Amino acid sequence: MSLQELSGISRFYGSNPDYVIAGGGNTSFKDDRFLYIKGSGTSLADIRPEDFVKMDRGALAGIRDKRYPEDRDAREAAVLADMMAARCPGEEARRPSVETLLHDILPYVYVVHTHPSMVNGLTCAQRGEAAVRELFSDDAIWIPSTNPGYVLFRAVRAALGSFRAEKGREAEIIFLQNHGVFVGADSTEGIRAVYERIMAAIGAKLRRRPDPGGRCAGYGASGAFAGTLTALAGKTRSGPWFVRFERNNEIANFVRDRVSFAPVSSAFSPDHIVYAGSDPLFVEDPAAAGEAWEAHLAKTGRIPKIVALRGCGIFGLGNSEKTAATAVELFTDAVKVAVYTESFGGPLFMTEDKTDFINNWEVERYRSQVAFSGPAASPKEA
Repeated sequence: MSLQELSGISRFYGSNPDYVIAGGGNTSFKDDRFLYIKGSGTSLADIRPEDFVKMDRGALAGIRDKRYPEDRDAREAAVLADMMAARCPGEEARRPSVETLLHDILPYVYVVHTHPSMVNGLTCAQRGEAAVRELFSDDAIWIPSTNPGYVLFRAVRAALGSFRAEKGREAEIIFLQNHGVFVGADSTEGIRAVYERIMAAIGAKLRRRPDPGGRCAGYGASGAFAGTLTALAGKTRSGPWFVRFERNNEIANFVRDRVSFAPVSSAFSPDHIVYAGSDPLFVEDPAAAGEAWEAHLAKTGRIPKIVALRGCGIFGLGNSEKTAATAVELFTDAVKVAVYTESFGGPLFMTEDKTDFINNWEVERYRSQVAFSGPAASPKEA
């Protein structure tokens, strides 16, 4: 019955783009012996009880205090191997969420982790931490920008202990800078109540909300510039290539000129990097697209997943219609986040080292591969 409730709460949030987009977010249910958690790259929107990965909590406990290599790549590989070994028999074909260890230590039966654009308007803002302390000081923990996975688990475990020692009780909300929010409760009704409280508190502080009106989108709505991008991508790496165009009133505000584009010119969160890239390309004039493209490749070593054309709109580029559309969807979410940050001191992007970690992390390449049911591009090609 509990897995039925877990799948229900997962679909409730996973099917709402205000909370979850693409393969983002993860959920879990636990008892004394087992943790059931979303598989990496799977979608919360249509997840079933049998889709969760069953983990041995005794084996997971053995990972918590184990000493791992200091080298980043060696550490992540070793942690992944140990976590895969903690799967119960029959789960060998599936891969648990990278945040499995974090879910396991949270002292609640249910845990729901999402990336709401409104919440990230706070976690990706200059005054995000101050706002969390103002709005949720008695119930929440703030985690400064931290690489996902094992490093994040260690940071959260320390913060949980400090909160427990200070307050004499457990934290039920964890805000992650440039990432999202974790909510824990012993019932799905409790999860919903906490999320409602979070959204109401943040919503009450907003100066304005994004304007999605005036929308124009599609694969045929982008004119000759789409052909230019397809040709440039094809010259860089063999296709096929697909281009998806998107424009609405809010996007139009950000593509008026390069200065207006600045608040969305880099990455807010890991999901934005995985699906829309960390380096959107801004093109002043279609005639200069080739020169701008080559400069972007020289700087980043990657084909851009998002190209913005001044005064026009944005173009998602991918090796399928789905990847192109998802790039647009995630960048449109970044536009919403940027608008929400205006209420909390303005945008705060991920730092270069954190962005580099996501761009080169095998776990995120795997997640993208599973989400799109195709071979994952190398980090220098994605």
